[in-house]
Amino acid sequence: MNQIIKENNHPESFQVLPFQAEDLQRNLANFLNIDFVNILTGQSVKIGNLSWCVYTFFDYDGEPIYVGQTNEKLRTRIRRHLTNQRTDAVAMSVLDPFEVLEIEVWPLPQFQKTDSKSKDAKAHLDALERLIYQNALSKSRFSAVLNEKDPPVSSMTVDAPPSFRGRIVSDEVYNIRSHLDYRLARRALIMARLAQVISERKVQGGLRRVLLTQSKRLQYLAECRYLELGGDASVVREDEPNHSDDDG
Repeated sequence: MNQIIKENNHPESFQVLPFQAEDLQRNLANFLNIDFVNILTGQSVKIGNLSWCVYTFFDYDGEPIYVGQTNEKLRTRIRRHLTNQRTDAVAMSVLDPFEVLEIEVWPLPQFQKTDSKSKDAKAHLDALERLIYQNALSKSRFSAVLNEKDPPVSSMTVDAPPSFRGRIVSDEVYNIRSHLDYRLARRALIMARLAQVISERKVQGGLRRVLLTQSKRLQYLAECRYLELGGDASVVREDEPNHSDDDG
């Protein structure tokens, strides 16, 4: 037994990520290294090197679940969300990286070389985020996303620029995570963590709104799975023989 423990504790083994985490890292890197053509200059730039853009995460139902903006490199912001605990959204269990299937990005190419302190660029970015946020709400079956805060108010009116949408999950991992029972268990876990955060801290209404939204999303998945397996017709009566389990 001691020999097995020593072999498993070999320093090189600590460098290997769990399968699903490694899959996320690899496919996210592939997504961020896709070339995106700047419609103003005709030049291509890696998606991860874009700045001044708005992004949306989508789940396994194609449901928009989170909208954000950045004026730093997109790869820095997205990796902070999905591959570590450095954002409040992940650390406080608002956003579950394993729930993200696709990412859509709306870059503002006219500001790619603009200083991050530019008020004009920031106003345009705020206006674009609010537009994408409102569009996400309109396309959501729950009329809600998991953002803890509403986007900034902007007096500017803008149109959405051309976007790029891509998947960050392999087929193998998709087959695992897309199963409704897996998604139910994962969502219940994240909800429990969020509820614990709320119970232990003085929080603002945004976190409670996220919990409410997650509860609706959990109920939706539970209902889908229940109906998929036959709904009421699948429930055994107490007077029927050959129960499939030992409950009751």
